[in-house]
This record gives sequence, structure tokens and C-alpha cells, in this order.
Amino acid sequence: MSKYEQLKHYLRERSEGGIALAFSGGVDSSLLLAALKELHDEAPFPLLALTLHSIFQRPEELEEVRIATGKAGIELKLFGCDPLSIPEVKYNPPDRCFWCKRYIFSEIRDFAMARGIGTVIDGTNADDRKSYRPGLAALEELGIRSPLAELGITKADVRRMAAELRLECAEKPSIPCMATRFEYGSLLTEDLIRKAIDGEDLIRKLIPSVRDVRLRIHAGIARIEVSGEDIAVAAARHREIAEGLKKLGFQFVTLDLEGFRSGSMDELNNNRQSNKEA
Repeated sequence: MSKYEQLKHYLRERSEGGIALAFSGGVDSSLLLAALKELHDEAPFPLLALTLHSIFQRPEELEEVRIATGKAGIELKLFGCDPLSIPEVKYNPPDRCFWCKRYIFSEIRDFAMARGIGTVIDGTNADDRKSYRPGLAALEELGIRSPLAELGITKADVRRMAAELRLECAEKPSIPCMATRFEYGSLLTEDLIRKAIDGEDLIRKLIPSVRDVRLRIHAGIARIEVSGEDIAVAAARHREIAEGLKKLGFQFVTLDLEGFRSGSMDELNNNRQSNKEA
């Protein structure tokens, strides 16, 4: 049985009581949406896509969610939420993601339960369990199922299956929560988060070919991470990038020569912990 058939079998076994998908519009949750649509077309069952939108997501992500669920013909429920109202999120401790996920998925779970839907799933994949993801503990606490992770389906598997299904998002770059752009312990505000969004948009506009870009923020310093092949291109546009970012309010602008690294703020936190222990 192929991994995709295993996934469909997993979902089919849980479909009778209804399934609610926490849908972000990324490739992981889009693969789940496609599999659920196939099953629903074969034999209808209660099915919902649930999306919570906050300052931590880019505005265009909301429209992508609407388009994807509309094409699939799956009911979408949108929620607005304010994670910055939670001190454990606003002050950005190392376990921020736990508190944020618990807040968001409590809303999703409660709505699904009120609709009589028995299973809530999300797009966590097997690779996510290999890195520092405190939010996964919140999912487990709330009883949220992660089919991709439970079946050992990696990000590479997801992209391969999405390509085989001809999903438009198959090669879509990962765009994690905007809170990951900030150093742990720094105060998160709507203004700073919007500056991070605007800064990354500026870099993408100046370098249309760039695939992965992160604007990491350290107390007024904008540290740019792009993939290795894009570093020289970014350096060639350094004056325009620096000028644009300074107009947004950043005092210093740097280009990280190590390139794009998912979770680089975790590296900084790990180094600090190691120094304390030493």
C-alpha cells in the first residue's frame, strides 16, 4: 500500500464521526484537504476546514485558504484570534508555541465538538517531530491528531504526493508563523510583526527569484536569511534592501552568510542554555 493510500485509509477509518481539518493553506494541510475531498466524494461524511487567522499570518494566506477550500467545495470556517492577548505569547518565551497552539487549537476543537465532529486533525508531518516544536505538546494535550506524523510521512513525501496529485502548492515554500522571526524574550507587538512582514515582502520584490527568506529581528537589527544560492543576489541588491528596511525603522541591516536555516532562533536559545550550563 502506498503512503498516500495509507493516509486515505487512516482518514477513512475516522470519517464516520466527522473530521475537522485545521487548514493553513500550506502544502501539508493541502495534501490532507485533497485526500479528504477524495474520500468525501466517494462517501460523504461531516467535513469542515477550520482556519484561525491572526497577526502571525500574512494577509494573503487568508485569501489562499478561501480559494483552496472553495475549489475543493469544502465548508470553511474562519476565526479571528489575538494570541498577543496571552502573556505567555506576547513576551515570547522559548515555549511560546505551546501556549499559542493551545489557545488556537482549543478554539478549533471546541467548535468542532459543538458541530458534533469527532476528529480534529492538523498538518504536522514526521519531520516536525525531529526539531524543537513545543506546540506539539499542546496538540497532544488537546487530542488533536496528526495523520502525516503518525504515519511517518515526511515533508519530502508530502511534496512528492502533492506533485503526483498536481496540487498547485506542491513546491510552495514553507511560511511559518511570523513569531519565529523574533528573538526569544523580546516583546511581540503588532507593529513589529507588520514590519517583519513588510520587510520580507520588500526582499521578495527586489529579488523575485528568492525561494526562502526570513527576516530575523534582534533589537533593531534586521538579519536577512536567504538560501545559499540567493546570497550573492541579495548582496548585489544590498543598497536597495538596506535602504528599504531602514525606512521601515530598522537601525542596522545584515545579511547572514550561513544562509536560510529553519529554526535559527532556536539555535541562539540553545547556545545560551549551553553557556549557562557550562
